Order: sequence, then structure tokens, then C-alpha cells
Amino acid sequence: MTPPTEPTTYELKGERLSPRRTRIDTGDAEFVVGKDVNPVEYFLGAVLGCLNSTATMVARDEDLSIEEMELRVEGDVDYASYRGEPSDARSGLQGLEVTIAVEADADEETLESWLEAVEDRCPVTDNVENETPLEVAVESI
Repeated sequence: MTPPTEPTTYELKGERLSPRRTRIDTGDAEFVVGKDVNPVEYFLGAVLGCLNSTATMVARDEDLSIEEMELRVEGDVDYASYRGEPSDARSGLQGLEVTIAVEADADEETLESWLEAVEDRCPVTDNVENETPLEVAVESI
């Protein structure tokens, strides 16, 4: 039996560059949210990126050869709350639909089993599907 491992802790820092741009420092790399895409698009890209890497890892573990894979995510945001306008809608995404088109050496039953494992193991989609405690605090600089 493999001993349990300690969780990996991520600590990213953000610096406001402008009202629409934030420099993010991961400790290993930097990127700017708002430069090429907005924060919602970064988030949706993180969903697809994590599904891609998880799907690839699960395929490797199940000895499944993926020839080609395309991922698509779609979701709606009602920006009324974000703009400070009255709205009954949540300020976040109302739901997500993800499609993974895959060419692999597998039948439909094998692909369904593979997809189930991908959904079980993907950390980012787990955070979308399950409530993750969030605490936001303010400090003076």
C-alpha cells in the first residue's frame, strides 16, 4: 500500500497593473490576466487544461492510446451583478458544458469508463462541482 502524501500547497500573488490587468506570480512563472483573455476565459481555460492533462494521465494508466483530443467548454455569465446592477442571477458562471472529442483505440464502453475516471481525478473540475471553502480578507499596504 502506498503511504499517503502531503497535499501540494499553491500560493500565487497578484499585482494590479490596471483596472483590467493583473500580473500573477506563481513562484515559478508569471502571467497577466486581462492581457490576452479575461479572468473568466482564464478560468475556463484552466478547466480545459486540467481535463486535458488528467485525461492523458488516465489514458496512460489504463493503457489507452489517444490519437487526437479536442476539448470544448461553454458557460453563461450574467454580468449584471458584476456591474452592480440588480439581478437575481449569481455573479458567476451559471453552469458549464464540456465536450471531449477523442480519437482513441477504444470502444464506447472503454471510453465511458475512461471519462468517469477523468471526472473523478481532475482537480479543477472537482473544485467546480464541489463547494471549496473560500476566505477573502483585506489588509492595508
